[in-house]
Amino acid sequence: MTIYAEVIGDPIAQSKSPAIHNFWLAELGIPGRYDHHQVSVEALGDYLAQRRSDPQWRGCNVTMPHKLAIIPLLDRLDPLAERIGAVNTVVREADGTLTGYNTDAPGFLEPIQEEVDKIHLFRMARVLGTGGAARAIVAALADAKFVIVLAGRDPAKARAMLDELAPNGEHHAIGLGHFADPTDFAFDDREQCFDLIINASPLGMAGQPPLPFDFSHAPPRSVVYDIVTNPLDTDFLQTARAAGFETVDGLSMLIGQADSAFTRFFGAKPPRERDAALREILGS
Repeated sequence: MTIYAEVIGDPIAQSKSPAIHNFWLAELGIPGRYDHHQVSVEALGDYLAQRRSDPQWRGCNVTMPHKLAIIPLLDRLDPLAERIGAVNTVVREADGTLTGYNTDAPGFLEPIQEEVDKIHLFRMARVLGTGGAARAIVAALADAKFVIVLAGRDPAKARAMLDELAPNGEHHAIGLGHFADPTDFAFDDREQCFDLIINASPLGMAGQPPLPFDFSHAPPRSVVYDIVTNPLDTDFLQTARAAGFETVDGLSMLIGQADSAFTRFFGAKPPRERDAALREILGS
């Protein structure tokens, strides 16, 4: 029988994860498969109960809206997932118990790690969104010594998230609408600084409203990062490039977090030297 893993969510048909994992399985000659499976919030418990008893099922990736809801249904959490309070990878252990991991945090940092490893006079990240993915991103940024400005529809929720995940440092919580209107603030040239602007929300995704962001809020030399993968080249990224900013798309984070999940599911490191070919297949 063939071993398999899958990605769950609601909706899920648009997920690029099956293409990524199945590409790596084929490249490595591993006789396995990776599927997508739509699971509603109401059916989440039944889904896990059924999969526990299947020794061929190695686990699943977890996307919206289950990253928080799945936690009480698991047997244990990896320390990083426990700290973040969100799970995007579930692994079935040999005894049928389920362990939750968060690979979003390292996956988010992977495409900017070279810059993160440099020495800067100052680092600031403007993070838009307060959902499960944002929790991982805020934790990763706090560990990387960024000053964080977290914008959400509910500033009180943003403040609570910062207090929980980034208790050290002077971080700021504001309403998402703050970035929608132009500003005449005069930035300096930000030499030896590292500025990030991150869409960590579903805004701009197919079927969702656009992200309200005016690029007068972006300091010079900012890197603009959008975790949305459908569409991959969002209006947010297109506008950023037109304004002269470097951009990072959601596929970069998706591949980075998939790397860690693939190793846990299938016991092998993915062939990352083939990333260019993978991106071509995915249409980036």
